[in-house]
Amino acid sequence: MLFQPKSYLITIGSASLAFLTIFASPARAQRLTGQQRTVSAVSRLAKAIAQTLFDDFSYANYRQLARHGWIIRTAAGWPGVPGAMWGNSGVSFPADPDQRGNRWLRMTSSTDGIGINTHQTQICHQRKYLEGTYAARVRFVDVPTDGPTGDQLVESFYTISPLKAPMDPDYSELDFEYLPNGGWGSVGPTLFTTSWRTFSPEPNWKKDNIFNTSNGSFAGWHTLITQVSDGNVKYFIDGKSLAEHGGQYYPRSLMSINFNLWFVKDQTVKSILVRHYQEDIDWVFHEAKKILGPEEVEAKVTSLRRRGVRFRDTVPAPVPALISPCDY
Repeated sequence: MLFQPKSYLITIGSASLAFLTIFASPARAQRLTGQQRTVSAVSRLAKAIAQTLFDDFSYANYRQLARHGWIIRTAAGWPGVPGAMWGNSGVSFPADPDQRGNRWLRMTSSTDGIGINTHQTQICHQRKYLEGTYAARVRFVDVPTDGPTGDQLVESFYTISPLKAPMDPDYSELDFEYLPNGGWGSVGPTLFTTSWRTFSPEPNWKKDNIFNTSNGSFAGWHTLITQVSDGNVKYFIDGKSLAEHGGQYYPRSLMSINFNLWFVKDQTVKSILVRHYQEDIDWVFHEAKKILGPEEVEAKVTSLRRRGVRFRDTVPAPVPALISPCDY
């Protein structure tokens, strides 16, 4: 019996995965239309492929970053120093001195204590993430590369949805935030893990969140993991459990994946000397609808790198795509 092959390009998320060839006998073809056969095959393939985002950040410039769905914030405004600038000047891709061929994404923010001379940095991926496992390998710092130390600043990895109005009931946000010089009621270096219900922005500031703090220096490289499933949010650093939140603080809306580096309002040191702070990101990883332990995350990232995968995005976006403003 002769079989008639047909090939189809299968696309999930923003990644074209493979050509699928289907062989159908004439008798079978009489029972199923070509469209039915294709839909069935695509459905089976989609179920077999994990919904994954992975980015190794091995780029030469910020334009290449943008091609993979990342937005560099340019919008002025909260949070941080009033009047501060946000832009692509704070994004670079230095070579990893310890791993040949590897690069990092580096965020650099600077200030002399004056708003118009302050530059803050934020990058955001498109808004399509909710339950599953989030992870990133980041390098926190305690001191600037130059100038005086002591500024209160925030070095972060987080997920967030837009705030449609003050105290928006659909708002969602999950944070790792490192404050090397304290702040928000803490003294000394502090890592905050925070899950948000909602908030009202300034000037009528009000917040509804739950957080845990870990005190002491976290300068250096760390693997941060957030697990979101079954009404619980769990935070880990280097395999160690930090916090578990749930109830009203469980996310309700699709979120974007973000990193930012900004200065706390009215908490910079009194000096006119410019100082630069850096946060480096080696990679980011997300697997939707699946909870992975720290060792499983490391194994998946190692496997992707060993196979030469620099970027993969098979996480489907809603249709139509949601707006990702990257301005908060």
